[in-house]
Amino acid sequence: MPDDDLAERVQSALSVDREAFQAKVDDDTAVLKEELKAGTFDNPQAIVGLEYEFYAVSEPDAERHRTDGDYPLRRVPRRLLEFIGFEKELGLHNAEMTTSPQPFNRHGLLAQEHEVLARLETALDCTRPEGMRLVSDALWTIPPEGESASQYLTDSVEDRGIRIATNMSDSARYHAMANTDRSTAAGMRLDAPNVDLEADTVLPESLITSIQPHYQVSHAADLPTFFSYALRVAGPLLALGVNSPFFPPELYDESVDAETILDEAWMEHRIGVFETVLNAASDTAGKVRFPRDFETVEEAVDRIAEDDTFVPLEVEETNRFDDKFAHFRTKHGTYWRWVRPVFGGPTRSAANARIEFRPIAAQPTVRDSLAFQAAFAGLMEALPKLEHPVADLDWELAHDNFYRAMRDGLDADFTWITNDGKQSTDTVAIYEDILDHAEQGLQNRGLSDDDTATFLYPLRVRVRQHTTPARWKHDRVRELVDGGTAFDEAVYAAQREYIEAQEETLLAGSFADWLREGRN
Repeated sequence: MPDDDLAERVQSALSVDREAFQAKVDDDTAVLKEELKAGTFDNPQAIVGLEYEFYAVSEPDAERHRTDGDYPLRRVPRRLLEFIGFEKELGLHNAEMTTSPQPFNRHGLLAQEHEVLARLETALDCTRPEGMRLVSDALWTIPPEGESASQYLTDSVEDRGIRIATNMSDSARYHAMANTDRSTAAGMRLDAPNVDLEADTVLPESLITSIQPHYQVSHAADLPTFFSYALRVAGPLLALGVNSPFFPPELYDESVDAETILDEAWMEHRIGVFETVLNAASDTAGKVRFPRDFETVEEAVDRIAEDDTFVPLEVEETNRFDDKFAHFRTKHGTYWRWVRPVFGGPTRSAANARIEFRPIAAQPTVRDSLAFQAAFAGLMEALPKLEHPVADLDWELAHDNFYRAMRDGLDADFTWITNDGKQSTDTVAIYEDILDHAEQGLQNRGLSDDDTATFLYPLRVRVRQHTTPARWKHDRVRELVDGGTAFDEAVYAAQREYIEAQEETLLAGSFADWLREGRN
């Protein structure tokens, strides 16, 4: 078939027998468990990695007076995406960078930082002549020029009975989700305070962008312990990183006034977007959710294998070691949990069991994004080793912390167990305990006091000033609305200021600079 015949590729994907696919997943599960039992996934060194998502906007015309339409969303040409070495994501406006895994030590973390900076700077140099810029943010609010946000997110065509989203990347898997006989398993809608949008594909999920730090454990059998701690830090770290209090203004109910939208806004709508687009509206726990603890690494494998299958795709096997369980890995691709275990490796010697930490939005600057990578890795190093008592925090409380953080950011009421074993709801004490242990974990891996202070400084400033990027945006919009600016114009103006501040600091600054320079 022609490489560009997307509808035929989707039809081919839909032709895969679900039961036969699951049977191969079950076979792979047995293979994976045997390898785990043999110690194949044990590795003496901790490893860190990062996935970093961006969206593209058009640069304003220097000869034209800036208006509320500046920095509209922009589709990234596929040739340009390949040239700059970024990967395609769900929407045509998306671009994703994946760093090379590095040992978790001073040199490894600095290598992660230098790789992100080198590749991003090169990408920006290449997109600039195209009148385009990559933005590090959680949720875009200015639609493409000449289009509405709802049009962009819901536009689709039918080709030989296959529903194709006009603005979606050409991955057969993405499009197949809207065409399977089980398409109702995905909500394909936005359902948030004062926002309700129905679509016939999963493209509305392309509103959001995030970072995903990875932490590889040394011994696979210890994965449940690390995973348990990752669940308990998820809420507080999410609260520090919230960055999406607003949708594109036209998506709000026309009958709702600005004051109501401001009062009822969640600080991280990104969480709700992912859940309502990909989860069924009812009668299911949802594929996107805050996961429960597991007792053994084998239980983690079983959960992935037994997860609901959206689309049982054909699997192309190569010479990679983890192609021994290629169908399992394919199944894992739609195992959407906010924290999830990962099993993989191109060779037997590189086989690894790791945790992918998915709650954090893309941040205002590279330094802010890497602060979360460092903090998460530091916590994974320190908390299990010290047997920190927060491991005893009830799962229900960790779950509630997560969704409270989604709604209220740093204003949320959290429950934590501090290092002295006492339950606390004091925000200052909670973050002191969390960031001090992140610092200790980094120091345990050979980072100096100055190194750890530099990595964690952006997060400590947020706690000290009680200001997150979401709060920064929210305060901007409220101030403008209170001054008489229409709500939609206020959202556009705040977004424009965010992008302009990022232009000065993306590669060589942090959100703390925005606060220090009076942008708060």
